[in-house]
Amino acid sequence: MLPREATERWQEADSNPQESPDTMDSDTPLELETQEETESLLAPHSSDETLYCEAEAPSTVMKEKSAWETSETDLEAEDNEKFFTTGQRELYLEACKLLSVVPVSYFIRNMEEPYMNLNHHGLGPKGTKAIAIALVSNTTIIKLELEDNCIMEEGVLSLVEMLQENYYLQELNISDNDLGLEGAKIISEFLQRNVSSLWKLKLSGNNFKEESAALLSQAMSSNYQIKKLNLSHNQFSDQGGEQLGQMLALNIGLKSLDLSWNHFHIRGAVALCNGLRANVTLKKLDLSMNGFGNEGALALGEVLRLSNCLVFLDVSGNDINNDGASKLSRGLEYNESLRVLKLFLNPITMDGATLLVTSIKKNPKSRLEELDISNVLVTEQFMKMLDSVYAVHPQLDVLYRAVQGLEEKKTLFLCKNPIKLIQSYADKNHISILDFFKSLNPTGAMQMTVGEFRKALLQQSKVPVTHCQIRELVKRLQEKPGMVNLSFLK
Repeated sequence: MLPREATERWQEADSNPQESPDTMDSDTPLELETQEETESLLAPHSSDETLYCEAEAPSTVMKEKSAWETSETDLEAEDNEKFFTTGQRELYLEACKLLSVVPVSYFIRNMEEPYMNLNHHGLGPKGTKAIAIALVSNTTIIKLELEDNCIMEEGVLSLVEMLQENYYLQELNISDNDLGLEGAKIISEFLQRNVSSLWKLKLSGNNFKEESAALLSQAMSSNYQIKKLNLSHNQFSDQGGEQLGQMLALNIGLKSLDLSWNHFHIRGAVALCNGLRANVTLKKLDLSMNGFGNEGALALGEVLRLSNCLVFLDVSGNDINNDGASKLSRGLEYNESLRVLKLFLNPITMDGATLLVTSIKKNPKSRLEELDISNVLVTEQFMKMLDSVYAVHPQLDVLYRAVQGLEEKKTLFLCKNPIKLIQSYADKNHISILDFFKSLNPTGAMQMTVGEFRKALLQQSKVPVTHCQIRELVKRLQEKPGMVNLSFLK
């Protein structure tokens, strides 16, 4: 049991009350990851979401405690409906003293900031427990990073007990802590309760294997709180893929899932895709660095053909060749939602690349904005064909590897200083460069999706620009994945 005396002494010593959760400032930052996530707090998402798609952060909502929550836990403070901040330093120091751990000065200095980064601090389970004690009544920290701290199952237990009382923490990273099966059990039990305000959870690199996949899948099948989940760099294989596929068919909350750097092959890939076909909420999926192969590409092609939910799909490094590219192309001919498709580091040649871009051209409703085949070597003939695709879909950008020669030199030349070209036009017409860019957006907003930005630049006739020049502009103006911020031009 954690020392309850620390909490009691701290509460007795401090008499300055903080606002209760019911009167929390409505301007509390939530670190929303896209423009539409802000709008989602006021209205439902439409099919025109500009996510790539980072999950939206739900507003912090206070929940009525169930009977089991009212029982005493190791981290529970006296329930006097008052929260304190000025005494949290003393509480933390007292907890460190009783647990015989060295206080973390960074934590003390920043415990009233919304973002707390304690990655690689060597906390261990006791150090984590001391942090958890101080966070029980903390109302300012909404994002906590605890990667690579050897927190072990005792530390995880302290954190989930804290989360039962803290309704302000929204994002938690406990990656690379080698939690294994016992840690997965604790996390699974916690997730099934749906009791916290946590919406983003990173569990990368924790040596989770098939049994852990079963536990986490069972929990997430009924969890509606977690919107963004990272399970990359674990040890899931085909059996885990089957469990996770069943979870995807049932889950109604996940918006973003990272399963990269696992060991899914044909059986696991097909099972995951079967789950995806029934899922109606997932928008961003990272499956890179697995072993889907051509059979997995066939299953993914069916997902793209039948479902219009995914916005971002990364299958880089999955041993997909031209045959697999052909199967993906069949899905791209019908898909109306996908914005980004990454196929980098697959053994696809120019023939496979031609199939992919041709299928996009055939689909008048395609919304694809980025196709990453940047390891594929293409010729000038392919680039000329690509121009005809751009004419139909000006929002599209295909990343490829050009052959050495005159065309490449010309492209490199045109990529130089795109801002100067626009600045010259602005000077001649006695306007600012910001006014020029704002004129591209009918709404006058300072933010645009990358696809809208690219399309607007190509369709305006005042300053002729190339795709390469636009790519350079996007690099300068991109604020977050899929969005450009014109205010950077100030």
